[in-house]
Amino acid sequence: MPLALLKYGFRRKYRGERYIPAPMPLRKAYDIVIIGGGGHGLACAYYLARNWGITDVAVLEKGWLASGNTARNTAIIRSNYLTPEGALFYEESMRLWRSLAGELDINLMYSERGHLTLAHTDAAIRSSRWRAEVNKHLGIDSELVGRAELAKLCPQINLSEDVRYPVLGALYHPPGAIARHDAVAWGYARGAMRRGVEIHQQTEVTGIHSHPGGSIELETNRGSITAGRVVQAVAGMSSEVARMVGVKLPIRSVPLQACVSEPLKAFLDPIVVSGSLHVYVSQSARGELVMGGATDPYPLYSTRSTLDFTEGLMANMLELFPFLENAKVLRQWAGIADMTPDFSPVMGKTPVSNYYIDAGWGTWGFKATPVCGSCMAELAATGSVPDLIRSFELERFGRMQQLGERGAASVGH
Repeated sequence: MPLALLKYGFRRKYRGERYIPAPMPLRKAYDIVIIGGGGHGLACAYYLARNWGITDVAVLEKGWLASGNTARNTAIIRSNYLTPEGALFYEESMRLWRSLAGELDINLMYSERGHLTLAHTDAAIRSSRWRAEVNKHLGIDSELVGRAELAKLCPQINLSEDVRYPVLGALYHPPGAIARHDAVAWGYARGAMRRGVEIHQQTEVTGIHSHPGGSIELETNRGSITAGRVVQAVAGMSSEVARMVGVKLPIRSVPLQACVSEPLKAFLDPIVVSGSLHVYVSQSARGELVMGGATDPYPLYSTRSTLDFTEGLMANMLELFPFLENAKVLRQWAGIADMTPDFSPVMGKTPVSNYYIDAGWGTWGFKATPVCGSCMAELAATGSVPDLIRSFELERFGRMQQLGERGAASVGH
């Protein structure tokens, strides 16, 4: 039995420390305001305080901590992307992930399982080989495996040729991992607040005004505040919030649905993804199968889930794992994915002075939480764009220099 639990049981009055400090009154001005209390916003606040000693920071969240896409994703972490810019960026994130639990003093349930991207066509095999070669050149552990090796790595997959999309091989990424998404947000929030950062929940930004002197005024449901610099990290609502300050983003927002099964005896160790079937699945520590597919085909700001999604996903799941025919779906949900034309995020400066953007994450923002928080903190602290995110600046669309990660992000994973 944990010692803390014994202490609690024998005390007449529990005096345990609050995990997250009590909220403070909203002041009229801050050096830096972060709009969005999800993983990225909280990570940015934490690294501002830890790396740069900047604590006059307020995080504004319209709901509760991590109530947006941080709580509505499937928590897959990997770095086997197609472009050198993307692969190096996510590889740095994985380096930070490995030591994050100890740094934040919280069990993130970070577990390296291996990540399999199935190839069902000759074109998919060529794309997988291309990605593997790019990854190897950059020092990232990734390789193309055939059916025989795949059968050893994940013997549960149906490798029969008598199906719609027979599996021909897979891109294997051994460091692929999963983590507990809400613990990531709690850890960053506690670490930031212990260093003096203020986090204000139930505080919605309703208007943004840029002043000639460089300061920015934010109207909220709790009054107006002034900031020297602002970092926007609001995931699926990126276009709507940026529009308040006069910035138009090349983003299309669509729902991304997912679901979990009832708890099952552990049988699936690796993470399995199929772009052709629009399926990705991993098994949690509790035994639930965490499953998802492609984004919805139409723009919508809604987190509702549909029967059509469940029926389609289950049909594809049964093609890969036919023995699951009697497993029950426990619950389903949706997040809002903000998709850019080149399937790569937008990070950096905007045309508005002292207003910085963290957006366009689509279906892959969770895995970037540590590195994005660190880079955006450096940008907000110094005003200089870190080299690691320079290629992701908003201006690339005006120069027609898109990155093109569609081949490595064809489904939500």
